[in-house]
Amino acid sequence: MKFGGTSVADPDAVTRLIGIVRRQLATQVSDTSQTRVRLVSDTCQTPVVVVSALSGVTDAMIDVTRLAEEGDGEQAAIALRALRERHVSVASAVTRQSRDTVLAAVRAEFEELTGLVHALAVLREVSPRSLDAVIATGEVLSSRIVAAALADQGIPSAWVDARRVLVTDAEHTVASPEMIATCERTRELIAPVTKSGQVAVLGGFIGATASGVTTTLGRGGSDYSASIVGACLGVSEIQIWTDVDGMLTADPRVVPLPRLVPQLSFAEASELAYFGAKVLHPSTILPAVGKNIPVRILNSHRPESPGTVITADGHPANGQLTAIACKRNVTVIDITSTRMLMAHGFLRRLFEVFERFKTAVDVVTTSEVSVSVTVDDTRRLDAIIDNLRNFAEVSSEPEMAIISAVGENLRSDPTLFGRAVTSLQRIPLRLVSQAAGRRNITFVLRDADLPSAMGQLHETFFEQRAITKTR
Repeated sequence: MKFGGTSVADPDAVTRLIGIVRRQLATQVSDTSQTRVRLVSDTCQTPVVVVSALSGVTDAMIDVTRLAEEGDGEQAAIALRALRERHVSVASAVTRQSRDTVLAAVRAEFEELTGLVHALAVLREVSPRSLDAVIATGEVLSSRIVAAALADQGIPSAWVDARRVLVTDAEHTVASPEMIATCERTRELIAPVTKSGQVAVLGGFIGATASGVTTTLGRGGSDYSASIVGACLGVSEIQIWTDVDGMLTADPRVVPLPRLVPQLSFAEASELAYFGAKVLHPSTILPAVGKNIPVRILNSHRPESPGTVITADGHPANGQLTAIACKRNVTVIDITSTRMLMAHGFLRRLFEVFERFKTAVDVVTTSEVSVSVTVDDTRRLDAIIDNLRNFAEVSSEPEMAIISAVGENLRSDPTLFGRAVTSLQRIPLRLVSQAAGRRNITFVLRDADLPSAMGQLHETFFEQRAITKTR
């Protein structure tokens, strides 16, 4: 059971979390029927709870490191005191019997953090390793508070330091898990807790190298942490508790009143997550796919809602698309060279540049003498363009966006592609792509045209369907 930042934002949110865990435990105890699927397998008798930092804390910690890098140790210390008081306030509100213990832990964490930030401010340098050490504190604190709050409410629980469980490489701020070592640690440190009847609580997003140096998995990595732990334990379901009812047919910030998607496949969810569906981290699906574990997205504010379940096969949506996602702040790079004509090795040389600068490419289209790609990470864009110009003409176009229309039905119904393109006939499209898997159609267009395009696609595939059903 993974709870995001908004699900542990304040005392009320933590109280809701406790109620959800209590109901989960009651469901498992009472569910003795062979016709119902148990939510947790025999290797994990009680839930494992993975929590993000309190809402907004990671961003605040990043701001603290920025102040330290600027040498403004005084403002950094003021910001840390405000964060400490917020955690003390939440911890005090959700605990009674264990209050002294958890408050001592919170204050100790902040004392150590304050010393680290002071040193960084003196040096005016924050390395990726130091950044991980600072921002990891958010998950350490929230997980300690939640574990204490559960115990205080009569739910046996144990805090587990995620840095002892999740073993990663040393690619700080975007670390990758070492799955074999992580599963060994999970079975060693978490399985005994759950088998003893306690709820194991750990922070998401954070891990450590084999030598014990703190790392993080990148933003949104708490989902990934939960999926990794679930896969290592062989659970029957991974629950992602957030502040929406589940996966929606479109981004509600762009399309008013999108609809809930009750069920979709792992492949569909991966496409939607990668192309901007914020409710799910793109990497979450990977460990679940490997073990064929359903992932359910649920709303901690409305726990009675059935949510969205993601399974291996999914359930095609009555001849329609499943959902549409969008990604903004995209840059298109055009690479042109007459030397591409009949030349092998050109694409290898081109993509080696992106690999060298560790920049992922989202969409690729090619013609006989040109290649167009999109990137959303522009930190190394100037260097990439300079290197590409060694063997090609290069231009870039910022302020673009990607729309991805996703659905298993695209594989069996060729008319869906035509309907999607036709619905956007009045909008200039920069690139159009459909991958070999034929589960998605990708459009690249100006960011300014995104709201209109999303609205037209949604009306074509979802609002008209709703009108038809009503009639």
